[in-house]
Amino acid sequence: MTLFAAGVSYKTTPIALREQLAVKPSQLVDKAHHLKLCGELDEIVLLSTCNRVEIYAVTRQLKGLGDRLLRILSDDQLDSDLDVYLYENAEAARHLFRVAGGLDSMVLGETEITGQVKCAYDAARAAQLTGCVLNRTFQSAFHTAKVIRTHTCIGRGATSVGSAAVELVEKFFGSDLTTRKVMIIGAGQTGETCARNFAKRGAGSILVCNRSLERAIELAAKVGARALPLDNCHQELAEVDIVVASTGCPNTLLHGTDLETLSGKRRNHRLLLIDISVPRNIDADVQLLNGVYLYNIDDLEAIVRENVRSRENDLAKCEEIIVSHVATLMAKLDLGRLRLNDAASENWTRRSIDMSFFNQSVPDPCLG
Repeated sequence: MTLFAAGVSYKTTPIALREQLAVKPSQLVDKAHHLKLCGELDEIVLLSTCNRVEIYAVTRQLKGLGDRLLRILSDDQLDSDLDVYLYENAEAARHLFRVAGGLDSMVLGETEITGQVKCAYDAARAAQLTGCVLNRTFQSAFHTAKVIRTHTCIGRGATSVGSAAVELVEKFFGSDLTTRKVMIIGAGQTGETCARNFAKRGAGSILVCNRSLERAIELAAKVGARALPLDNCHQELAEVDIVVASTGCPNTLLHGTDLETLSGKRRNHRLLLIDISVPRNIDADVQLLNGVYLYNIDDLEAIVRENVRSRENDLAKCEEIIVSHVATLMAKLDLGRLRLNDAASENWTRRSIDMSFFNQSVPDPCLG
């Protein structure tokens, strides 16, 4: 009996091919049932996100199965060869642990993937597609991800410009944003990231201004904000504490003179302006005004670079945790004497590392 992981990701396969394999959440169970039948699998979990499509399964005959299952998933409509990766037993477990822990993500340490893996597993388990091996493996993966989050800094600190903007605001005003009023100029992807992050941080109120009012209304509905047409944003500047500009407009939208006329109404309240746009939407002359502070995209990227460096420094520690937990899992699964095949794992084996801090007992996840 072999535990394996087969799939494609942003590392190996362009989006044009990944989208041909992508599975809607509502179809995960049906597709997994079909793969289980066609591949004569004992257990299966199917994972599909924007960055990866992966099959985690247990089989008695693995030869040639990885590529064939992915082609079945596409209904044999693929117009190109696939670069499918295939991991067996301990390597398959290690890959899952890295995925669930955010170590295999486009943004190192991102947390969203953990929830996506859990949703895929929960759907498979509810449909009785999993058994003792995958139940143990996935529960151990979630436990390992929790240990990684608790004992390392791999998921801390903003690693996108949109999230860095919110981190900057918290450094400026403090973590309590419940009394702060935020204006988001631009309702594109970065603007939406900012709006969602401000909503999660409990910002007192959020205004979304956009040239297309329809798009502003759409985004505002998602985050509990108020929508305004772009032409009306200036009249709200007297009341807001934070402005984030993120548009594709090539022109300056906010000048120093616009704010100077509002200085009396603002009563010396501090105003933080964050211009993520390229070309810039906020004129640099606003910095000459008292109580007005301007940061641009280069300032935010410096924050992102520092956070990424911090995460990378903890990567080796995360890998050590994973190696230890994979070894514990393999002993419980009793799939034979297995070892990790890469040079790094051999180095970890030779090194004298005190892992007692991380070798916490894992609840028995063999749920049926």
